[in-house]
Amino acid sequence: MSEIVSKIKVYLDTSVISYLEQNDAPEQRDITREIWKSFKSGHYDIYISDVVFREILKCSDENKKQLLQQHLSEIPYTLVNVTDEMVAFAEHIIDFGILKKKSFDDCQHIAAAIVSNCDFIVSWNFKHIVNVKTIKGIKILTTMDGYKDILIYPPSALQEEED
Repeated sequence: MSEIVSKIKVYLDTSVISYLEQNDAPEQRDITREIWKSFKSGHYDIYISDVVFREILKCSDENKKQLLQQHLSEIPYTLVNVTDEMVAFAEHIIDFGILKKKSFDDCQHIAAAIVSNCDFIVSWNFKHIVNVKTIKGIKILTTMDGYKDILIYPPSALQEEED
């Protein structure tokens, strides 16, 4: 009897893509590049929102901007356009006191992942996304609002053990 196993749905925020070229943080860069190989091979269902593209376009370094866009073209992903439901959930994150209004893009990343039924949010953003306050608060909100629970981890959590 064969069992159909669906791929893990992983939402990437902009920090993951940015760290592919983060030469001042070689350890995180190398981890991200290693994980990127599994993204290229289609090991995960990758989700990226239009917020990622807006943030990349804000990059002042034209060379880095082109490299980041090139990296995105290397992987299969589902593009999530932020909806009214996502904006409302992002505002709910702020109203609940998890993040502040100035972190609205981060709230939209989280909301896009949740409303898109992703299993994981993967981010190098420890200040706003991958931290205890945000993780606990999002757990409460998803439970209160009837959304599927979501796990929030840095990319290193996706590293697989070497044989």
